[in-house]
Amino acid sequence: MIEHCTIIDLPQFLEERGNLTFIESEGLVPFKVKRTHWIYDVPGGEFRGSHAYKKNKEFVIALSGSFDITLHDGKREQKFSLNRSYYGLYVPHLIWRSLDNFSTNALALVLSSEHYNENDYIWNYEEFKKLI
Repeated sequence: MIEHCTIIDLPQFLEERGNLTFIESEGLVPFKVKRTHWIYDVPGGEFRGSHAYKKNKEFVIALSGSFDITLHDGKREQKFSLNRSYYGLYVPHLIWRSLDNFSTNALALVLSSEHYNENDYIWNYEEFKKLI
């Protein structure tokens, strides 16, 4: 198991009229959210990610559909399948991530601890292994 990478359950309010789940920065999500983006319309067989961050931490939720996230800390690999909108995966910095196996109409919501910074990305796996 990769240290600190964990599924976090989000509150659920279940009603006959429909269900509600919420997220709070620095409460349920273990960092202050500075950026939010979403991934959608991923063609069959395609993947996203294949990078790590020097500083950025992420919290990833499958708002709709499902997808897998494979994480690697340089020594161990672990796969998580996200398919419910009431839990998310916390991914700390210096963890290589790749998202794949997107279902039709999958929608991935990604909350980030840092504003976008191209220099924070590690795109080369060998460089990543040297940093850790």
